[in-house]
Amino acid sequence: MTRSKRNNTPEQPKSNTELTEAEWVIMKVVWENEPCAAGTVQEGLANSKDWAYSTVKTTMDRMVDKGFLEIQRIRNLQLFSSVISEVDARRGEFRKMLKRAFDGALTPMMQFMLEDEGLSKTELTQLRELVNEAETKQA
Repeated sequence: MTRSKRNNTPEQPKSNTELTEAEWVIMKVVWENEPCAAGTVQEGLANSKDWAYSTVKTTMDRMVDKGFLEIQRIRNLQLFSSVISEVDARRGEFRKMLKRAFDGALTPMMQFMLEDEGLSKTELTQLRELVNEAETKQA
């Protein structure tokens, strides 16, 4: 079990990472700038979000409690770093969507994409290449 650097209490490991919309926005800035202060995140969001510093800092503190971020203290400065990778966050989001919309079944999701989403020829070619690569790896 890992310990939160914020309050030094044990936290459960993240097996199914699911971020809220606000957490996604913050994590994208953290991934690009880590380690970074909450002020850096707020500045990074200034063009797209009108969030006060206190809103960003409170959300980031909660993300530490959830095990998504960790804090490194250097005198009066708090630097935040990600605990979860962008791949893990995407995986959690994908699994949540797959379970909710397709009862966890991948084939119906792919069928839906192919039949209802109007994929371009380029996207279809890329999908074929990915399927071919996956088949080659499994052989």
